[in-house]
Amino acid sequence: MVDLTVAICTYNGENRLPEVLNRLKNQSGTEDISWEIIVIDNNSSDRTAQVVQTYQSDWPQAYPIKYFFESQQGLSFARERAIKEASGTFIGFLDDDNWPTPNWVAAAYAFGKAHPKAGAYGSQIHAEFEVSPPENFKRISRFLAIGGGKEPVCYTSSEYKHSYKKVLPPGAGLVIRRQAWIDSVPEQLFFRGRLAKSIVTAEDIEALLHIRNAGWEIWYNPEMKIYHSIPKQRLEKEYLMKLLRSVGLSRHHTRMLGYPIWQRPFVFPVYFLNDIQKLIVHFLKYHNVWQTDVVAACERELLIGSIISPFYTYKIKLLKAKN
Repeated sequence: MVDLTVAICTYNGENRLPEVLNRLKNQSGTEDISWEIIVIDNNSSDRTAQVVQTYQSDWPQAYPIKYFFESQQGLSFARERAIKEASGTFIGFLDDDNWPTPNWVAAAYAFGKAHPKAGAYGSQIHAEFEVSPPENFKRISRFLAIGGGKEPVCYTSSEYKHSYKKVLPPGAGLVIRRQAWIDSVPEQLFFRGRLAKSIVTAEDIEALLHIRNAGWEIWYNPEMKIYHSIPKQRLEKEYLMKLLRSVGLSRHHTRMLGYPIWQRPFVFPVYFLNDIQKLIVHFLKYHNVWQTDVVAACERELLIGSIISPFYTYKIKLLKAKN
């Protein structure tokens, strides 16, 4: 049996994959771990397949690289394919712009083995910026999968449930217990990931909520460290505003997953009114700088997206029902 599968989902990643694979080739402390690497090519049109083949020709047999082509566009399709193809008890997801530290594989397996109730656990993520981020960027950095403290956190503990910082780990550097996913996550998630006309991406949070609702623990493991390469274009105002708007649009669906069906009609108006109140407060504080302050403009988009979110969600559901 394989202890751990490292799954890399990529789209047109020929220029990004080599750095990830080189870092996986130099992992330490894995002598007693049976592990593998699978690359899920999510309908790439570049030389991604040839890059993987080149690495396969000169790669240690102790932890082989396998290649799979997934023609259905969208990260959730790629992740679902990875779950089907993986042989590991645990599946560690790395994006093609995530650079794991030399002990990432060993730390990922050790944590899962030590926490048998953990259905999923996230990494500590540091940013590698191509250019300097905007002023006050820390206020929105978590939306680009950056962050993490020095201590482990159980997101499903009773203490954490009462915290004002109710978040779940991002998909970058996330490790899933394969059986927890198979038992808990539906075959088709509501969100599909970045597509040509949308960058609404909440499929990772959606999957984690299903795992949490099934009774599994969700953790943050600071011993697993990765570096997230962030190019210049992802720090431009237009991209960041679109990203934050998309996060807001996803919120209604993910919020409602946290409640039994009978409670949702009661909590929905509470969230809706709270979002309106937050937008009013934000307007009074920042409206004079919305044109010049990138972070403030992004926070506005997040709140607007959150207010629109219920209507966006029902629109998507109606479209799916017609199809």
